[in-house]
Amino acid sequence: MPRTHASLPRLFVQPELAAGAQMTLGKDQSLYLAAVLRKTVGDEVVLFNGRDGAWLARLQSDAKKSVALELIEQIAVQTPRSDLWYGFAPLKTERLDYVIQKATEMGAGVIQPVLTRFTQVNRLKHDRLVANAVEAAEQCEVLSVPDVRTELTLDRLLDSWATEHADRRLILADEVEASASPVEAISALKGQRVGVLIGPEGGFSDEERSRLHSLPFVVPVSLGPRILRADTAAVAALAVIQAIIGDWR
Repeated sequence: MPRTHASLPRLFVQPELAAGAQMTLGKDQSLYLAAVLRKTVGDEVVLFNGRDGAWLARLQSDAKKSVALELIEQIAVQTPRSDLWYGFAPLKTERLDYVIQKATEMGAGVIQPVLTRFTQVNRLKHDRLVANAVEAAEQCEVLSVPDVRTELTLDRLLDSWATEHADRRLILADEVEASASPVEAISALKGQRVGVLIGPEGGFSDEERSRLHSLPFVVPVSLGPRILRADTAAVAALAVIQAIIGDWR
């Protein structure tokens, strides 16, 4: 997005976006613009829907329950959704919000909660996860909001992997791996579709780890000499993947 528009509020919307189109926002987004940000008629915002790029829009009305906008011009073309798959064992509320936000910022295209034996949280509010991903995309100029999926068990994920992720390798951040740089193992996956799996705060059980290590599509890696919190490990793993074989190159 042009830096001249970087200071403008960004909103994720569902309707199609095109020059000259008129749009009325729902109550929550209208309140946010009119009451929280105090935007008035003539002020500009940026809209995106994950399909049509980013568009400059101008307020035509500033009613707090129904802000009306006119689309002016496209300011960024649509980028494809990232193919990077991110799976994680859910954490407690604040840390859960954090990992969803950071995975979005780091370029995950799919966010998949995975229930393991030592997972701390087994019932998730899917709407909240999606809202966190949308908020992160709005704040960080991401044009494609990740596909946030409903939780499933580790066994179900692994049972279906060959069918649903046929040619994707799964990078396993495993704290019991001998301390080493992950660069060589990840570099070997260049040009391949990949995912990364982060376990719970208590780690994987012996049975889970044994099964993971037995599967041909799993690539275990170390994230260095220190035991990282699960949310820290997520950011570290996504960063090294993006730097070595992802879109940071």
